[in-house]
Amino acid sequence: MGNLLAGKRGVIFGALDDQSIAWKVALRCVEEGAKITLTNAPVALRMGKINDLAKQCNTEVIAADATSMEDLENLFTKSQEILGGKLDFVLHSIGMSINVRKKKAYTDTNYDWMHKTFDISAISFHRMMQVLWKQDAMNDWGSILGLTYIAAQRTFPDYGEMAESKALLESFARSFGYHFGESKKVRVNTISQSPTWTTAGSGVKGFDEFFGYADKMSPMGNAPAEACADYCVALFSDLTRFVNMQNLYHDGGFSNMGMSPKVLES
Repeated sequence: MGNLLAGKRGVIFGALDDQSIAWKVALRCVEEGAKITLTNAPVALRMGKINDLAKQCNTEVIAADATSMEDLENLFTKSQEILGGKLDFVLHSIGMSINVRKKKAYTDTNYDWMHKTFDISAISFHRMMQVLWKQDAMNDWGSILGLTYIAAQRTFPDYGEMAESKALLESFARSFGYHFGESKKVRVNTISQSPTWTTAGSGVKGFDEFFGYADKMSPMGNAPAEACADYCVALFSDLTRFVNMQNLYHDGGFSNMGMSPKVLES
């Protein structure tokens, strides 16, 4: 533990409870010397325990619907006021599919719900960055991260249209990474994390079985949420200033495996 993020200011989206990756990222950022604000949708604030996290991080929670430009503008304006200046890092850890939650078959997708999935899980990332851009809210050499999943590249049937949503999220990172990199030396990347025991992840049909499968397929096993938080800290730090427009796999090697003897033996 040290000062990798000493003097830096950031905003963390998506912490719900202590199972959330965003929750663990927030704690690690503060451990490394950063000052942060926390945000989630009003309904998530009522359901979760984010105020407990705020106490641990000695910070404030700002309610914001990530699909609302007005809410995002207020969030980043207030965050700069609270933290005392422009931002150095932002984490987007948001994802939700009504089709998946209601176990709607991919071949019988409700398109109104699909549009909502895209707006919440992917377009919100673009909205967030557009507000940051227009407010000139990021310091030079800052870092913006979005959490994604390998279903953006491969087919996992029960993941539904969240797969396309993650693919869109990764495309936004590349496109905005160009513009932010050119203008402010701000990098934009996504982290493709292993299956992780979070409130959202464990709600996907067959998650138990898939978690075990991925753990056997990965030479190092599934990467835990705590390790993902460490990776986020590294990508927020000055040690990764020239990493931009990348989708970075944090999955114990799963993404490069064809087959593992452990799976065949089971």
